[in-house]
Amino acid sequence: MNETMPDALSLRAEDAEDMTVVSACLQDALVTLGDMAYLAEERRFILVASRFLWEEEGSGRRSRIHTGVSFDEVTGVRMRGINRRADSGRILELLAIDAEDGAEKGTVTLVMAGGAELRLEVEAIRCHLRDFGEPWPAAASPRHLIAEES
Repeated sequence: MNETMPDALSLRAEDAEDMTVVSACLQDALVTLGDMAYLAEERRFILVASRFLWEEEGSGRRSRIHTGVSFDEVTGVRMRGINRRADSGRILELLAIDAEDGAEKGTVTLVMAGGAELRLEVEAIRCHLRDFGEPWPAAASPRHLIAEES
């Protein structure tokens, strides 16, 4: 392996606290609707994203890598601010993943830029994340404008 390439990231999350780590790793990941699927019979929601390698920040390198993400124990998916047909090629920017686990079921919400959301109804939080392929140079680091309070 090339010395400048980071080790492939592989994570598992089993509760809301674990999901905060997954959320941080996936912040500013890019994904299209065509790279997401709800496999109802398998009770699984999967996606492939272009993850920004935040762990390289400060090294002078800016890279992205393909990352596969799987959520298990999913009983339903709801979308807000997304038109499945009209937005099929739309690139969504993942800002955060919010997770709430309850006694019998919970939710995992993928919060996208522009107000779009995917809400996964889950019986338990079960998430797996794994990088694959080689990283490639990113044109720039993601930036977020912060509204000034008056």
